[in-house]
Amino acid sequence: MTTDCSLTRSRELLDRVNSPADIRDFSREELLQLCDELRSEVVDTVSITGGHLGAGLGVVELTVALHHVFNTPDDKLIWDVSHQTYPHKVLTGRRDRMGTIRQGGGLSGFTKRAESEYDPFGAAHSSTSISAGLGFAVSRDLQGENNNVVAVIGDGAITGGMAYEAMNNAGAMDSRLIVILNDNDMSIAPPTGAMSATLARMVSSSSYRKVRNIGKAAVSGMPSSIRNTARKTEEYARGMVTGGTLFEELGFYYVGPIDGHDLDHLLPILKNCRDMKNGPVLIHVVTQKGKGYAPAENSADKYHGVSKFNVVTGVQSKSTPNAKSYTQVFGEQLSKQADIDDKIVAVTAAMPGGTGLNIFSKSHPERTFDVGIAEQHGVTFAAGLAADGMKPFAAIYSTFLQRGYDQVVHDVAIQKLPVRFALDRAGLVGADGPTHAGSFDIGYLGALPGFICMAAADELELARMIKTSVDHNDGPISFRYPRGEATGIEIPDIVAPLEIGKGRIIKEGTKIAILSYGTRLGEAVMAATQLDHLGLSTTVADARFAKPLDKDLIARLADEHEVLLTLEEGAMGGFGAFVARELSETGRFDRGLKFRIMTLPDIFIDQDTPAKMYQAAGLTADHIVEKVFSIIGRDLQGAQILA
Repeated sequence: MTTDCSLTRSRELLDRVNSPADIRDFSREELLQLCDELRSEVVDTVSITGGHLGAGLGVVELTVALHHVFNTPDDKLIWDVSHQTYPHKVLTGRRDRMGTIRQGGGLSGFTKRAESEYDPFGAAHSSTSISAGLGFAVSRDLQGENNNVVAVIGDGAITGGMAYEAMNNAGAMDSRLIVILNDNDMSIAPPTGAMSATLARMVSSSSYRKVRNIGKAAVSGMPSSIRNTARKTEEYARGMVTGGTLFEELGFYYVGPIDGHDLDHLLPILKNCRDMKNGPVLIHVVTQKGKGYAPAENSADKYHGVSKFNVVTGVQSKSTPNAKSYTQVFGEQLSKQADIDDKIVAVTAAMPGGTGLNIFSKSHPERTFDVGIAEQHGVTFAAGLAADGMKPFAAIYSTFLQRGYDQVVHDVAIQKLPVRFALDRAGLVGADGPTHAGSFDIGYLGALPGFICMAAADELELARMIKTSVDHNDGPISFRYPRGEATGIEIPDIVAPLEIGKGRIIKEGTKIAILSYGTRLGEAVMAATQLDHLGLSTTVADARFAKPLDKDLIARLADEHEVLLTLEEGAMGGFGAFVARELSETGRFDRGLKFRIMTLPDIFIDQDTPAKMYQAAGLTADHIVEKVFSIIGRDLQGAQILA
């Protein structure tokens, strides 16, 4: 067993590791010491950079054992979600860059194919590893290769339906695939000490499998009913002792549960499973999130995601916010609405804290539903609630709702059910990078007939959109808002709903019109001030709705201004495209209107601070001014500022 993380221990072994090949000949004692050094390295690194901590600490021994036993990168090691891959990155030649993790130009916080040959498959969303692993395994077989494929999936990720679809498919095939279930919370079947490890080693051994194969051969010529009875008798007998009957029924050979922090258990079992010749096997490993670092072990969330912290005390450095976050505003405002409307219910997919529903659940626990990492189910569950007269709010990150899009179309939109979608993390999100950016929901929801799409420009607008959604019972409705602090506007105790499909004028001008959708409105106002000083009188409007569009507002802006510019925190094909279609249909392009669309660029933007990401995206006030000058054909550099 490893000991607690020693912050003073030298890292003489880790200093010798440039790639996993360097640890293949390590002795048991050296591997134990390496685990201690690696755990200290991860703690020290994340204390400076912030990031994901607890999950990585929980798989230190497993990571070392995998790279010791398997011949990576020829053997494919696929991590699900990959919050837990900081130890993996340290061992695979990226130690000298760990200080850049989740920063602009630095390492990704997740596995990333472009970053290392040891990352054969990128992941930051859940439940993908077994499907990808099966793809690698079948490709290997078709190409006549003989490498191993290992997929590591957590107990949370395995709740996702995609994982069961993959296991069902893999279990029906003969491709050799190893799945490691890293059980660090749910403890499906907790290990029972030495007896559990002994049984796991026994059933993974070649001698046991030989006896098993002899038994299978003995009944092979018998009627199918007898063969099936014999098979199930053996599987269930093993399942009664070791657990894993569910996985056996899906076609996997189950081994475990074993202590994921004990190399004396891990190493021989991994070697046994590595040497199996065919079929999928599932190794059930039980670990402790935050292992070896007391503050993480004792934390409710096991220090899943942390800011910079003091290594000795574990106290995280927190900046004092200037205003509440949009997420907090959502949770509080939905709670207030639910106080007076008992039909309001809230649904989240394993993100109660991230979506603000932890706030809602404190006052309305019986009306809060966390469905786990199962966005597809969550959307249809909400549809069922709506069909029977409830008012469900499906609070799901924009990027995660992509996983439930068919259900949004088939189960919600086609049936015109009033599910309310609260889309957190709209736009660019910072350190989590492109996998978590809310770039596409404007287009993918705006494409659906009967859908109402809103974007909040500030927290008061968000509160009004929540109220609008509560009152709306004629089909689906959505509202989007970003991660991070709001503007600090005071929200009254009673907020009025919005008129569906109506925007608002923020500032009047005569020559240039900027029509903003979402929280880039502040940048639009700053740009308008600059443009006014440069002699270009500018109107700023807040669209509020991408669908239905405020056609009267668009017509007025187009008819009364020389230039009309739309602005949004989303990909091409969204709000600006909807406005362009309206202008085209009404013939306003034929009248000489100069129209342009400002969206996120047609690239995936890597992690950085949100401010730098929007700078890279070209969606700041300065970029708006530059765009206007390019439209009218004037040189900004030579423009005179008016007093």
